[in-house]
Amino acid sequence: MEKKLYPREKYLSRIRPFYHDTEMIKVFSGVRRCGKSSLLLLVQEELRHGGVADRNILSVNLDKRPYTRLKTTDALERVIDERFAGVDGVKYLFIDEVQNVKDFETSLNAYREEGDYSIFITGSNSYLLSGELVTKLTGRYLEVGMSTLTFDEYIGMKRFLGKAVNPNISEELRSFILEGGFPYALNYDGLAEKRFYVQSVVDEIFEKDVNGNGKIRKKQLFNLVMQFIVNNFGCTVSVDNVVTHLKEVLHENVRKETVYAYIEQLENLRIISKCARFDLKSKKSLKGGEKYYLSDLSFYFLRNTDNRIAYGPVLENIVYQYARSLGYQVSVGKVGKYEVDFIMRSPSLDYSYVQVSMYMLTDPSTEEREYRSLEAVRDNYPKYILTLDPVIQKRGGIIHANLAQFICEGRAF
Repeated sequence: MEKKLYPREKYLSRIRPFYHDTEMIKVFSGVRRCGKSSLLLLVQEELRHGGVADRNILSVNLDKRPYTRLKTTDALERVIDERFAGVDGVKYLFIDEVQNVKDFETSLNAYREEGDYSIFITGSNSYLLSGELVTKLTGRYLEVGMSTLTFDEYIGMKRFLGKAVNPNISEELRSFILEGGFPYALNYDGLAEKRFYVQSVVDEIFEKDVNGNGKIRKKQLFNLVMQFIVNNFGCTVSVDNVVTHLKEVLHENVRKETVYAYIEQLENLRIISKCARFDLKSKKSLKGGEKYYLSDLSFYFLRNTDNRIAYGPVLENIVYQYARSLGYQVSVGKVGKYEVDFIMRSPSLDYSYVQVSMYMLTDPSTEEREYRSLEAVRDNYPKYILTLDPVIQKRGGIIHANLAQFICEGRAF
């Protein structure tokens, strides 16, 4: 019996209007094991339910038999041409882990030029996730960037699998923080088993995408840069900070250009994501002092022996990933001497402002600080304070909400 897949509707809704588009190649990108392969299968499932015949669909997973030895464009084209020989109408081609075929772009561009192929691909390495793909596919592609499960999806998938969900949503949030969001981990019941699985995933990412990356020549230096960024996620980081730290550790000079390049590699691998700073008064982006957030909290907790939770950056990371999964562009806001945790820009180009704090109402100084930053923003876009407080405050039109409940309800900003 075929296993039912949890529908990742956030991503399906984004790509659904392009199912039958033969001009644009659909690219699902994201860190390994975040659910890209399952999303391909979900799209195929929807196509079949929509009346597309099996003969018009070909799914090639290059990480699984019988396609693991398929490494060249000639071999790939033989498989495609044999499968679709004599098939009329639009042909739907799905290729998983496409980077396993050298020069795959040449073949994909050729099939697209024929005008009757709707092509969907996934990939995990830094080449596929970097800007180089723009040139190779001549710009005619749509990228859907996937993340591991966000908190609302974590709860949704538990229910989908028939797993118990704690009625205390704050306890579920703590479980989510410690377990991470890699989807397959939810098939296990105990924290030890889940962590053992996630550790294997993280090890695979480092082995195949970091250590196996030909662009990273100085592995020790790269690992030190990665460790610094991961350990300081959610904090303001500058390249100068990183260079100073590396000099202290290595007792030698490190070039800024090298650090920039390695941080960019971490972004391309989807291990981290940069959140730039934006000055609300000058309406300009500010260079330097960006924040970096993790694609999954597992990258921090599995690389550190201390399980104590620094709720400030952790909660920011959860909100950041949730907003990105909804298609928001996110930046850190600066208003004079005050800082707003996040400026959100929705796909419809509406703005909102968000402050994130563990608790606010138990400390008058914290409450004043969180409100003061938002009150310094002089426009009429929505403003939110998300905390774990069980009681909700009202003040000056600013929306105070429980963070866990806000995300579980799938609310937009």
